[in-house]
Amino acid sequence: MNDTTKGNRLHIAIFGRRNVGKSSIINALTNQRVSIVSDKAGTTTDPVYKAMELLPLGPVMIIDTAGVDDDEGEIGLLRLKKTEQIIEKTDLAILVFNFNVDDLYYEKAWYKQLRKKKIPIIGVINKVDNINTEVDIYKYNREFQIPFIKVSALKNINIDKLKEKIIENSPVDFEMPALVGDIINKGDIILLVAPQDIQAPKGRLILPQVQTIRDLLDNDAIVITIKDSQLEYVIKQMKIKPNLVITDSQIFNKVNKLLPEDVNFTSFSILMARFKGDLETFIQGAMAIEKLKPLDKVLISESCTHHALKGDIAREKIPNWLREKVGANLQITFSSGVDFPENIREYKLIIHCGGCMFNRKQMMERICKAKSYGIPITNYGTAIAYMNGILNRATEIFNNIKKGQ
Repeated sequence: MNDTTKGNRLHIAIFGRRNVGKSSIINALTNQRVSIVSDKAGTTTDPVYKAMELLPLGPVMIIDTAGVDDDEGEIGLLRLKKTEQIIEKTDLAILVFNFNVDDLYYEKAWYKQLRKKKIPIIGVINKVDNINTEVDIYKYNREFQIPFIKVSALKNINIDKLKEKIIENSPVDFEMPALVGDIINKGDIILLVAPQDIQAPKGRLILPQVQTIRDLLDNDAIVITIKDSQLEYVIKQMKIKPNLVITDSQIFNKVNKLLPEDVNFTSFSILMARFKGDLETFIQGAMAIEKLKPLDKVLISESCTHHALKGDIAREKIPNWLREKVGANLQITFSSGVDFPENIREYKLIIHCGGCMFNRKQMMERICKAKSYGIPITNYGTAIAYMNGILNRATEIFNNIKKGQ
């Protein structure tokens, strides 16, 4: 269970006022002391994440958030902004209510935000062990068109029923698209080209490479992993041509020249494009590179934050390739992590990383936002393939998926 990456888990976020018992619910659901519990309001500041297994759903990520009523002062507003950012990655929301509060202003406001994003919501009335009279749950049903359940996180009352509600109301379309398993067959020979240069993390492979290897092994493929410097030698030595070659996008052109034309090939980044996003949208976005003009603005966005080294793909290589194609005056700006411009109307193109550190919900939120403004969006691998004139070849294998035939 712990081997499942954060980005591939169902994200369940808990929202509610300060001191309503959100952290206690997290601890009860996970049967661990994950979040600090205190009678003092505002104990939770930054979001708290906890991975767990919730059968039959499988691996999930539960997120504790600051109070939705924490809107006083500069620090409170910063905490509130972080809570609002959690919505972008939420697959299922738990909205916790205080039975002593008659004014449901905050709950209604957040209910509307979650509904606008079409996120399934479960209403929870906590601390029923402190209630002397029966709570009129129908009052809440009239105000909010969502399922409700009464619990006591402290006394572990109805926590199992809350888990059942989570399972019942989880989005039916959560199952992740295939990474690579649907384009290969059992026994296929898959050659992975994984450069181990200064950009590669010391002592390990990058996450998309690890995920690809695991998915290939799960689908009974034969996996051979090499460095780019070994490619020409390996191709000459192999008596059987590989069924598919998957490469790092940065060396697309080099691999394309060395491979026979009848060998299928793509990149880890393009695999991530459909695994976490929308490949067709990214292909259309890459074609918008042709329409770029000098002085146009392009946003390059990364899902993770890291120290950029010399030759960084986002900070150096892609900008250089773009300027070679469009002109030196092309304006390029960068964003990383959860930072994403509120107003993207000024950009003519967005080029995003593969999103291995995001869940699919976050990536699709950014794609939908770009579409709503009419801004083309693509990802690193798709853009690089287009600029090298090999986009058709790098995506051809996805055009007619006939696994097992």
